[in-house]
Amino acid sequence: MMKNNLEEAKLTVGKVAKRCGVKVSTLHFYEEKGLIRSWRNQGNQRRYKAEVLRRISVIKAAQKMGISLQEIKEAFATLPNNRTPDTKDWEKLASNWRENLTTRIHYLENLRDYLSGCIGCGCLSLNHCPLYNKDDELAAEGVGPVILDRKVKKV
Repeated sequence: MMKNNLEEAKLTVGKVAKRCGVKVSTLHFYEEKGLIRSWRNQGNQRRYKAEVLRRISVIKAAQKMGISLQEIKEAFATLPNNRTPDTKDWEKLASNWRENLTTRIHYLENLRDYLSGCIGCGCLSLNHCPLYNKDDELAAEGVGPVILDRKVKKV
């Protein structure tokens, strides 16, 4: 006979927070965003299934890679019945995020290298700086550091 959700949900919010190394408010936030789920016992206290530990670990790992909570939620939504990712699911999620992460790494490496060359010269002169945008001539090309983005995107 299959257990109901509340019978399986035995972990308290404090226990989950301690085990996962997050604040209780973080668990509430994740739940509000639809990333995790809890059930209420008769005393109206939150209870979690053990699988939430893995789900939070996936969230934290993805966040460390720079994946947004919205992207994580979208990835979780691709799983059947919004289940907790298993090993195969994690491989698929990681593979999908890998390309994005590689692009970010190249961008950051180029940004680092370009900035160190520019800042490293020590001239401190806006007249000679390659990032100088006299009379805001580049506004027509878009917002933000247009020259810097142009240099960095050459991967």
